[in-house]
Amino acid sequence: MNFSYYMPTKIFFGPDSLDNLAQLALPEGKALIVTGGTSTTRLGYVDRVKNLLQEAGRESIVYDKVQPNPTVESVREASKIARENQCGFIVGLGGGSSLDAAKAVAIMCTNDGDLWDYIGSGTGLGNPMKEMPLPMIAITTTAGTGTEADPWMVITNGKEKIGFGDFDKTFPLYSIVDPKLMVSIPAHLTAYQGFDALFHSLEGYIANTANVMSDLFALESIKLVGKYLPIAVKNPEDIEARGYVALANTYAGFVESLSSCTSEHSIEHALSGFHHALPHGAGLIMVSLAYFEFFNKVVPDRMIDMAKALGNENGDIVEALASLQKACGVDNLKMSEFGIVKELFAEYAKHAQEDMPGLFATDRCQLTTEDIIEILEKSFR
Repeated sequence: MNFSYYMPTKIFFGPDSLDNLAQLALPEGKALIVTGGTSTTRLGYVDRVKNLLQEAGRESIVYDKVQPNPTVESVREASKIARENQCGFIVGLGGGSSLDAAKAVAIMCTNDGDLWDYIGSGTGLGNPMKEMPLPMIAITTTAGTGTEADPWMVITNGKEKIGFGDFDKTFPLYSIVDPKLMVSIPAHLTAYQGFDALFHSLEGYIANTANVMSDLFALESIKLVGKYLPIAVKNPEDIEARGYVALANTYAGFVESLSSCTSEHSIEHALSGFHHALPHGAGLIMVSLAYFEFFNKVVPDRMIDMAKALGNENGDIVEALASLQKACGVDNLKMSEFGIVKELFAEYAKHAQEDMPGLFATDRCQLTTEDIIEILEKSFR
């Protein structure tokens, strides 16, 4: 019974927890707020964060060009701005994309070269980070990636969409999870993000890195998503449901720190690496039934546990996932509508294996290229 648990981030969770920002012992210097800009600006979140930082005695500037699948070009541009303005810390504001980009910007503010010099797979050079990144504060406005509670980030470079991080260097300093910031999220995005959190926990539970601590958080996260995500989708302003989905997401971040995602995420990253308009959660939803059907025969006992946590007394994980997708209105997604084509299945599979091979290593059986193509073929509509 071995595990290692390291969680250096101080998390402020719950309605109105954003107000804590003005009272924190913040790093010295100016802050760069990294965000997508559209919704966070329109809803007044950017101005609110700037005002809270001002209350805390810190000036701030804003970079608001992060895309839904954040690119290395954005990281380069934002880190140049931060260096030129001698920023002392980074604030990620928005969904997982903004927070991931903020982590990457924090790295590049103190380390020379290009971000891809430090990426350990694909065309990355895998160089070690010599310097500590700038301190980073995560303020999440969505419940999907769990990045507020783990050291990981996912950045896209051309067709490569690769996750990486460092347990000693890339956890947020502080994270703020305020469900009131999430009530404006449209139903379909609420579903996509909630399923992303769910798959972090499902994958973490079947990974060969699972342990007693990750299992504890994974099963509770799965239960909360199964119960509260349909409610949050149907009634976006239900703050209780939003809160429990957010809690499930934070638990899923703990799972990612304690265990790992599996090859399902590698497969989806290949798809959205080719098709940048594909929401990550939607891609996961579309491959999930075929993926978990494949692994059902590999870890049947754990599949039963997860199905029952989702409320399926038959212990059928595929049936449980299909039912939840229907309850959340995402059961009719079609790969073809996102530009995915059968002719590229072999290339998607190749990128999945080459860009994020580490997640294949956490599978309890080794997927072949043919297995990946079969999963994609079964998922295609």
